[in-house]
Amino acid sequence: MIAIDNSIAEFRSAMRDAGMVPPELIEADGRLYRFHAEGDRRGSRNGWYCLHLDGRAAGVFGSWKTGARATWTGCGRRLAEAEREAFAALIHTARAKAQAERRAEYELRASEARAIWVTAQAADQMHPYLITKGVQSHTLRKSGVALLVPLLDIHGSLWNVQRIVPDGTKRFRPGRAGGLYSPIGDLTDPASLLICEGWATGATLHEESGRPVLCAMNAGNLLPVAKAARDAWPGADLVICADNDRKTVGNPGLTAATAAAKAVGARLAVPEFPEGASGSDFNDLANLRKGAA
Repeated sequence: MIAIDNSIAEFRSAMRDAGMVPPELIEADGRLYRFHAEGDRRGSRNGWYCLHLDGRAAGVFGSWKTGARATWTGCGRRLAEAEREAFAALIHTARAKAQAERRAEYELRASEARAIWVTAQAADQMHPYLITKGVQSHTLRKSGVALLVPLLDIHGSLWNVQRIVPDGTKRFRPGRAGGLYSPIGDLTDPASLLICEGWATGATLHEESGRPVLCAMNAGNLLPVAKAARDAWPGADLVICADNDRKTVGNPGLTAATAAAKAVGARLAVPEFPEGASGSDFNDLANLRKGAA
């Protein structure tokens, strides 16, 4: 019993050394288990592990979100070929099952989002958020006091909505989010296409330039949206319009936008603010100009 406990403790330690927080309970029966990986979306189970203690103790663990994967063996030995093959087959089967479950969950959530969207009303231009941001409502709708921002894939299918309440608080519904965007303007064979983070920023860019815009909703989604846009409109002049988070260490908005632009061969646009001025995006800059006028 002590040897089993020690092996599980060593396996936990290996997970921690690899940057993963192990689950509270670890089973050592040779089956693959999924668990919530710290930092992932609540309710997700992208973390996984498999541990067996029969014969020579060995295990494998990783994250399907990051693609990280590592093995552990008792006494520091290498995995035998048969063990590697068995682990690989187990992981392949479990991953396929997890992906099928995720697709089914996304489809269910998309159906719910579409039902909400269909029954919602056109957004009121006097909504406090739109007034604060100084932009038009475009295609937004509303449900109760919340604005609804549609999130589409590259084929124009709605998968999710973002809710924005009057004080500006934003919430996504559970479901798919990566690679989705909210469009503003005509996407019929665009000669030029702007890609930005937030919806209000996109509304400002469209209103000032007349160009269609894809709002990726956050910095982490800029690259997936940029890649999808490049595939869908290969001849379009893509411009990644960064958030200039100059007061945040590492400037995450500019860093993500620069990486996305380099990855797809797009141009990069960055809002420049006067010394001492607040704000980070093109909507902030537009409102700063309006205040100075």
